[in-house]
Formats: sequence, structure tokens, C-alpha cells
Amino acid sequence: MVFHPPVQIIAKGAGAGKYKAGLEWWNMIIRGFMSGAYIAMGGALATVCSTAVADNLGAGFGQLILGAVFPVGLIITVLTGAELFTGDAMLAPLAAFVHKISWAKVLNLWIWVYIGNLIGSIFYAYIMANGPFVSWNAAGLATVNAFGLRAVNIGIAKVSYVGMAGIWAAFLKGIGCNWLVNLAILLGICADDAVGKFFGIWFPIMAFVSTGFEHCVANMYFIPAGIMTAGYLNAEQVATITAEKLATLNWVTMWTNNIIVVTIGNIVGGLIFVGVLYWIAFKKEIEALE
Repeated sequence: MVFHPPVQIIAKGAGAGKYKAGLEWWNMIIRGFMSGAYIAMGGALATVCSTAVADNLGAGFGQLILGAVFPVGLIITVLTGAELFTGDAMLAPLAAFVHKISWAKVLNLWIWVYIGNLIGSIFYAYIMANGPFVSWNAAGLATVNAFGLRAVNIGIAKVSYVGMAGIWAAFLKGIGCNWLVNLAILLGICADDAVGKFFGIWFPIMAFVSTGFEHCVANMYFIPAGIMTAGYLNAEQVATITAEKLATLNWVTMWTNNIIVVTIGNIVGGLIFVGVLYWIAFKKEIEALE
């Protein structure tokens, strides 16, 4: 297994940021769409695999299962060259720090990839909400299954950040999330072989999900999946969840109670706590490589 030293990892990260920022806008959207769908695949798998685990084995084990399978999305993204906004929150600024691209190009990359991630995530949420999360009878009526109920409850939990204390918590969870996500990106760059990249990515992503941090692109899947699936709930299921909680799960609260503040937290986590800190720490060594 080839292992790159830290200074080379940062330099390679800056090179990757330059390449990404040089893509055409339509290519950024396409690659963003792919990554949004891949992250959603991890979210969907995590939803299914963690269903009823906490009830039978405890909350901690439930979170472990959730985190253990979720990393498939980022592993596919990194190994197949898709574009993820939260990774670009660190890689593109690294390229700007070494004067390989302008900050205008950083912002341009962020915008188009974010749009692509959103489209891909919602598209996959539609697939899950109308496929694995429901059962259809001959009359064309849907019944939400256990996995679908889990998806709805995850969606409700994701929009539960209300008031200043709640918003602050979501912001902090966004920082913690992308701190770990971008460490996963760096560990992925660290190795040249597929197995090394797999394990380098898997552990930090497992840690962020199991801990309960918030990822804006993952939430672009989790919340829409909950919203769409909730539309198929019967009266008995609505009563179990309560109509009051379901009323908080909608396309407005998706943004106001989660994604906007989590996105800001993700930017801070990736840009400041990984990009800036590593650039400052290894600035002299990186300049010596050029």
C-alpha cells in the first residue's frame, strides 16, 4: 500500500481542487447529480439497515449500524470521480490558497455542485418513497412499511431544530460533520490503492453518522424521502406518529430548520477546520514543493 505523507496529501488536494474548479458548469451539475444520488444510496441503506435496531439492541448499537453502512455513498463518489459539495468546501479553497484558482471559481464550483447534489438527492428520495418504502396493492393503493416509517421519523428528527438553541446545535453538528468528511477525503487521497481509499474514507464517515452530526447533502435525501413517504401514511400510522409532528415535516422547514444552517456549518467545518488549519500547518512545506 502506497502512503503519501501529509504535505503531499495537502498538495494533491489543492491539485484536485484546481481540476474540479476547471470543469464546465454542466459537468459540475452532472457530477453533482451523481454524488447526490450516491450519498442518498448510503442514506437509504442506512435507513433500512437501522430499522428497529435501537428498539431491540439499544440506541448506541442502532447508531453504529446506521453509520457502518452509510459510507458507501462517499466511497462511490471518491472512487468514481463524482462531485460532492461538502468535499469541495475544502478542496477548492486549498487550490485558492496556493493561488491555482480564484475565489470566484471556488464559489462557481460550490453553486453548481450544490444544485447537482440537490437534484440527485431528491431524485433518489423519490425512488425510495415510491419503491422500497411502500407496498402497493392491486388497486394501486400504497401502504407504508417499517422502512418507510423509519424514513418519516428520520425526516421529522431532521427538521426538529427550532429556536436559537436548536439552530446553534444544527450549526455545530454541521461543523463536526464536515470536519470528519474532509478528513475522510484526505485519507482517501492518502492511499493510491482501492482498499486503502476504502478504509481511509469509511472510518471517519462512520464516525460522523454514528455520532449524530448533520450533512447538508445527506439531508437533501433524508428530509424529502420523509416528506414523500409521509404522503402515503394511513390514519392509524398518522396517529402513531401524531399529526402535529408530521406538520413540521415539509419543504419549507427542510430549509429553515435544517439545510441552510447545516450548509453553513458544513462550510465552516470543511473550509476552516480542515482546509485553513492544514494550509497553515504545512504552508512552508507545500511552498517548498512548488
